[in-house]
Amino acid sequence: MPGGARAQTYPVSNKQRDIAQRVSSAGIPLDELAPDAPARYTIQRGDTLWAISRLYLRSPWRWPELWGMNLNDIRNPHRIYPGQVLVLGTADGKARLGFESGGEPPTVKVSPRNRYEALGDAAIPTLPLHLIEPFLVEAQIVREEDLLKAPRIVAAQEGRVLLSRGDRAYARSNHGVADGGLSLDAGEPRQFRVFRNAIPVKDPVTKALLGFEAQYVGKAKLIRAEKLRELGVKDGKQQLEIEPATLDIVSTKEEIRVGDRLLPLADRGHMAFVPRGPSEAMNGQIVSVYGNAVRFAGQNQVVLIDRGTEHGLEVGHVLQILKDGRAMMDKTDSAQVMIRLPGERNGVMVVFRVFDALAYALVLDITDGVKVGDRFINP
Repeated sequence: MPGGARAQTYPVSNKQRDIAQRVSSAGIPLDELAPDAPARYTIQRGDTLWAISRLYLRSPWRWPELWGMNLNDIRNPHRIYPGQVLVLGTADGKARLGFESGGEPPTVKVSPRNRYEALGDAAIPTLPLHLIEPFLVEAQIVREEDLLKAPRIVAAQEGRVLLSRGDRAYARSNHGVADGGLSLDAGEPRQFRVFRNAIPVKDPVTKALLGFEAQYVGKAKLIRAEKLRELGVKDGKQQLEIEPATLDIVSTKEEIRVGDRLLPLADRGHMAFVPRGPSEAMNGQIVSVYGNAVRFAGQNQVVLIDRGTEHGLEVGHVLQILKDGRAMMDKTDSAQVMIRLPGERNGVMVVFRVFDALAYALVLDITDGVKVGDRFINP
């Protein structure tokens, strides 16, 4: 979660800073402001960079330009706090945005103690965190062979087959205790995500394999390490017995089974990025909607798209979703040929998790439903 320390150190790219510097010196044309841009706005708890950008600009992903409008006040767009007041000024056909009273975050008196606390850990996020946080844990693209090499649950207490929160499970690593196994040594993971089989992700049209999406089923915590127990010497050889690692099931999305795989609980990251358009030309399609057997996505749902880091896609990139044009017969042509109308804008999505050839994005500002196969381009 983007608290104080993380948000302070989150980098601003050179391109974003260049845009801000240019707009800071020139201002932004009035016709690029949102129609009802407020002259004065007090930032509230629950606000996001996206929501504030929508207040002032026709295109929310152009936040670097909004930042540039008050570059003297906003040194870092990730350090904006509830209680600060934005003031919009216009002159000579240009708009500039600044903070009232220098833009310092307010200081709150905490009662009944005689103590003051700055809101340094309450910087507003880019997007509503409650919409994104579950997918920072759950959504995972893997290579099938990597998932098959991951530690696996081999047994449960009392011979149970299905496991729920609070149950105890036992697991073995694929490479064996001799090479470390599931260990409680310093620096080794203690928290794990539990996944089932890797589901192939295919191009909706060509059916080409794009990658594998691991099916998230829950979380587990390592309690005791995997080890070998010595049973004594027999026929001149030391007899060993494998004792699997012990884990407690912390949470479940669905019941966990013997055979499910363990991946370390990754850093959830943070959402203190700057929404922006990609620098590279993007032209791809939505390949799945997150959730079993779901083909349609609505507002604030997550989709998987067929572009990733190898295509120049980054966290924070905003993409324009197109609605397929209608296929119809051209009745003005005596040959009565079939034509397809061009795709029209249907909303935008913000990329929040990127893999090599695939990425997850949050659907925003749509006018109609989004479906698998819908295309996207630069905004």
